[in-house]
Amino acid sequence: MDNLTEKIDHLIDKFNQAKKQEKMDLSSDEDLSIAIMNLVSIEEHFFFTAQKTGKDEYLDLLKEVREIRKELLKKIIKEYEGEVWCISKHLLAASYRLMEVGTKSLGADKKDEAKEMFNKAYHLYSLFWAINMKLVNTNDIKKIEDGALNKQDQEKKGFWGKLGELVKKAVDCCIE
Repeated sequence: MDNLTEKIDHLIDKFNQAKKQEKMDLSSDEDLSIAIMNLVSIEEHFFFTAQKTGKDEYLDLLKEVREIRKELLKKIIKEYEGEVWCISKHLLAASYRLMEVGTKSLGADKKDEAKEMFNKAYHLYSLFWAINMKLVNTNDIKKIEDGALNKQDQEKKGFWGKLGELVKKAVDCCIE
């Protein structure tokens, strides 16, 4: 078994143990992250509506929604360094927008384009969780071979593929 697989298995064990001890509720946090995505989108809509109509009342509403979004984001992002707070917000916002583009592509019968957007959205969403669950250690990420994380990586799914697998295993909204 390679080192990355052992690390993933170890992390999954840690998540399961933490869930049993009620230290984290990833199902609720996942729901909360989707709510935060929508709040960021609402902020954007209030901004554009204020600009298009010239009505400052929309900026007041934007401010109220922003405060709610900040309060909720604190429930997921308890500790951060540097610009992780802003990075996290933008990862969620970008993920949401790519889901929207994918959904519109799907509605226009552009299934391949939709799948591409959905994959990118999931990659960004996975990165959000990896950063905030402290799973990303930039010292461990090195360019070795296309798709490989290290020289022992035989599957060559790359960082996004491995990260997506981990998030699928760790964040399961259907577990009660």
